[in-house]
Amino acid sequence: MTTTPTSIQLPASVELAPKYTIPIVLMAVSLPIAALQLWVGVATGIFGLFLAIQTTIIKLEFTTTTLNVYRSSTLIRTFPYSEWENWQIFWQPFPILFYFKEVNSIHFLPIIFDSRMLLTCLEYYRPQSQAETN
Repeated sequence: MTTTPTSIQLPASVELAPKYTIPIVLMAVSLPIAALQLWVGVATGIFGLFLAIQTTIIKLEFTTTTLNVYRSSTLIRTFPYSEWENWQIFWQPFPILFYFKEVNSIHFLPIIFDSRMLLTCLEYYRPQSQAETN
């Protein structure tokens, strides 16, 4: 995905709103799948339920220097942009996975939050050109 810096101004901190699309779709398709293959349908439904719980509990916050991950109100991890090499959102126009690579590790997160605001925050706080040149 090629991005260009956005012309809007964002505050020093933005928390992404939760979005339940992927968990709901997984739980919905688990029923017809279960009719064809019970264990696959059950596993799909359980994974959808797990993502629904995660959507309720996990919060992402973009700041001017880091991406912060919260479990409820407890900060569990920070990812300084200075350590990012690249990021990408997979499968447009229905984004399902957010990937970013740090110097020593890679991370994949299901899109269980507002994907449009995610893209806006990424382009604003950590533009691709900046990530690729560091």
